[in-house]
Amino acid sequence: MNTQQYRIGDSKVLESREVSDGKTIRRRRETLDGKYRFTTYERIEKPNLAVIKKNGGRELFDREKLATAIKQSVGKFFKSEIEVERMINDIEDSVYALGEPEVASRAIGDIVLDKLADKNEVAYVRFASVYHDFKTLDEFESILVSRRKQREAQEAA
Repeated sequence: MNTQQYRIGDSKVLESREVSDGKTIRRRRETLDGKYRFTTYERIEKPNLAVIKKNGGRELFDREKLATAIKQSVGKFFKSEIEVERMINDIEDSVYALGEPEVASRAIGDIVLDKLADKNEVAYVRFASVYHDFKTLDEFESILVSRRKQREAQEAA
């Protein structure tokens, strides 16, 4: 499409379909003059959520910031971008499900670790190393031992 901007009101919907996450609608649109087609994605808007940082400061919850952190930790350990996006959606849903207007960054980190532990242990350790700010090999070993015990307890159950 050229650089000319079109408003959604200057277009008509050709096709609508739910995206696999079940929370997004994909719409194929065409300008009213029929010259251009484009796609829009509509997501349910959630209320503002404040994140309480370690230093006591507050900032609005930022899905993109969460996505960047997840993508850095999972690297290429997941099968597809869709799987990563589902994980991000799942984490975001869990954060909002807490039902609080303010959530500590530590609580968000714990949710991420729980989700990663179930999906990929290497991604779990990568995220944990940044989240816990590891400085020594002993700290890595400690998290590995802890994770191994959790896994063994799950397998025994």
